[in-house]
Amino acid sequence: MRYFLDISYRGTAFHGWQIQPNAHTVQEEINRALSTILQQDIACLGSGRTDTGVHALQQVAHFDAELSDSLVQLQYRLNGLLPPEISINAIRPVNPEAHARFDAVRRTYHYHLHQQKDPFKTGTSYFFSRNLEVAPIREAIALFKSWKNFQAFSKVHTDVNHFDCDIYEISWQETNDGHLFSVSANRFLRGMIRAMVGTLLEVGQGRLSQSELENILASGERSRAGRAVPPEGLFLTEVKYPESIYLDI
Repeated sequence: MRYFLDISYRGTAFHGWQIQPNAHTVQEEINRALSTILQQDIACLGSGRTDTGVHALQQVAHFDAELSDSLVQLQYRLNGLLPPEISINAIRPVNPEAHARFDAVRRTYHYHLHQQKDPFKTGTSYFFSRNLEVAPIREAIALFKSWKNFQAFSKVHTDVNHFDCDIYEISWQETNDGHLFSVSANRFLRGMIRAMVGTLLEVGQGRLSQSELENILASGERSRAGRAVPPEGLFLTEVKYPESIYLDI
């Protein structure tokens, strides 16, 4: 039987989601815990990668197994075995062909910036003290929403068939102590959101005009866009699926 795991994690302690040689990853920890509890080799597959230091309020992964415990018991045992930086929030049965990566219809990310030094935000928000003009940033994200090809914001040499992304919602909000960037889309390219934020910071400081930004997008050249901001401010906040894939709906 196939199950979806609803997972949260603080990414500071991990080299990202995906298993890789000689690195501590979230996927590795969950595979180990599932295999230990179920006494069988289990390999879960996530909705997508998150890079080193990136967090998730909701990551989703699927795995196949025949369970003797109830889902509530399995969730309890997993949370007891996993490190404190990882939490299993729910386990739900799904159709046998359901796929955590390919069936996701929407993914949402948030990027947090704070502008006053705050030791309690270290590791979960980017300290950026320079002044920002929000109006041109909001003009820029309106351009992003109407755009399709985001090759200029993708890491180079990535194994993808195309660079098109459909952005459903995008916003830049001022908060009590900084800023919050939010974006939802059908898919994201590697490094895309951190490059988007880095470029928007250039716009907000008056270093990049709207016409220059449009030229960068049209060029598809990553070297012309802004730097990638640090990973600690980035959160995968939601992954959405068709309700029809769940067996308990």
